[in-house]
Amino acid sequence: MGIFDLEFIAQYYKYFLRGTGVTLSVSFFGVVFGTMVGVILSLMKLSNNKIAKGLSTAYIELVRGTPLLVQLFIVYYGFPLFLPFEMSRIALGTVAVLLNSAAYVAEIIRAGILSIDRGQMEAARSLGMTHGMAMRFIIIPQAFKNILPALGNEFIVLIKESAIISVIGIHDIMYNADTLRGITYRPFIPLFYAAILYFIITFTLSKLLGIFERRLRAGDQYN
Repeated sequence: MGIFDLEFIAQYYKYFLRGTGVTLSVSFFGVVFGTMVGVILSLMKLSNNKIAKGLSTAYIELVRGTPLLVQLFIVYYGFPLFLPFEMSRIALGTVAVLLNSAAYVAEIIRAGILSIDRGQMEAARSLGMTHGMAMRFIIIPQAFKNILPALGNEFIVLIKESAIISVIGIHDIMYNADTLRGITYRPFIPLFYAAILYFIITFTLSKLLGIFERRLRAGDQYN
């Protein structure tokens, strides 16, 4: 009946496997679609259009200045009031996560774009490219290469922060761990295994990210 209880693992491991799948899927789609929205927000913030810049800045500051838990409840209870169709809990949780991630990704992308030498844009324009074409084919691809490590770190952070979605009944790692606490009357053991799972996921991703970064640096040395 110690911490590493093989009988407990054999009996309840499916709870953790299902929870891991949900956690990874919510985090993955949160980062992917959050990145898409983040690109739009970053371009709006960098534009000369005062309305677009103001809206983007307001959204980013609002999201970064409020807790994810509050945003989750606003999406969960607010969105169904205005949508003409029903969304599942996991869909609403993913939307909340991606809208939160978009604000942080937007700032990462904006910093990446600003890190590209201004001469790149001038050279592209001198070749006859429009501003949009230059951003699409020259600036943004280089910026993404520079910010991929930061985006990877955002994914890792999001995996840990996604535990908050358990409060609206999404069966992620944390929700299933709480369920097992009630079933087994053992408050510590399920949380211990949940912590191990989160550590394994984030540690593995951080190591893969480190390998990817080293390959990028090696590629830059050969170019």
